Amino acid sequence: MTNGAVSVNLDAMTTDVGKPRTVGRRTLAGETALVVGIAVGLSAARSVLDFAYAAGAPGGLRAGSATIVGSLAPGRPWIDLGLQVVSLAGLALPALLAAHLTRRSAGTVAVIGLSRDRWRPGVVAGLALAAAIGGLGLAAYLVSRAAGLSVTVVAASLPHVWWSSAVLVLAACANAVLEEAVLVGYLLYRCRQLGWPDWRAAALSGGIRGAYHLYQGLAGGLGSLLMGLVFARIYQRTGTIVPLLVAHATIDIVAFLGYAELAGHVGWLPTAGAS
Repeated sequence: MTNGAVSVNLDAMTTDVGKPRTVGRRTLAGETALVVGIAVGLSAARSVLDFAYAAGAPGGLRAGSATIVGSLAPGRPWIDLGLQVVSLAGLALPALLAAHLTRRSAGTVAVIGLSRDRWRPGVVAGLALAAAIGGLGLAAYLVSRAAGLSVTVVAASLPHVWWSSAVLVLAACANAVLEEAVLVGYLLYRCRQLGWPDWRAAALSGGIRGAYHLYQGLAGGLGSLLMGLVFARIYQRTGTIVPLLVAHATIDIVAFLGYAELAGHVGWLPTAGAS
C-alpha cells in the first residue's frame, strides 16, 4: 500500500477465469429465488390480488375482464409501438439472465433444456402438445366463464396498425420463453441441484404458473396449474424444454391472432362488456 492507495494483485484475480465457481446451497437458493421472483414472482402476487379484487367486486368474476396484450398509448401508434417493444424486452430479459447464470455456472444452457439437437423433434412434439392443450384450455375457459367463475379474457386489443400482428406474435414467443426457460428449465434444474425431489419441484413450478395466470379467473389459474405440472414432468423426463416453447408459443399465437380476428364477429367468443 503506497500513499493510501490499495495494491491489487492482478494475477490472483485472473487465475481462475473460465473455471466454474462452486457456490453454497444458500447462495444458489437465493439466486434462484431472485431470478424467479423478478421474472414471474411479483406478477404472480399481483395476479392473486387481481383475482381477489375481481371476485369481490359487484357482479363477481363474470363482470370483470383482463386484457393480455392491449394498447399502451391509445391514439399514438408510434409511441405505442415503442412501449410494446420495451414491454417485450421486459419479458425477454429475465430469461436471458437465467440463461447467462446457467452458462456461467454449468458452461452450457443444455442443462435447462436448450439443446440445439433437440429442435427438430421438439417442434413436432410441441405442435401436437399445443393442439391437445389449446383445445382443452379454450373449452375450459368457455365453460368456466358461462358458470361465472372466470373474467372475460381479452387476448388482444391492439389498434389496427401495420405492426399489430407482429407484436402479437412476438408477445406470444416472449411469454413462452419467459415461462418455459425460467419457470421450467432454470427453476427445475436449480431445484435438482438443491436436492429437491422432482415431485416437489414440479409442484412449485406449476403452483407459480397457476398463480401467475389467476387474474384470468379459475379456469386460467387451474388450467395453468395443470399445464405447469405436465410441462414440468416433460422436462424432468426428457431434459428438454423445446416442445414446451413451441407448444406455448403456438397456443398464444393462435389465441392472440384468433381473438383479434374473431372478437365481435362470432357469438361464442366472449368480449369485454358482454354479459
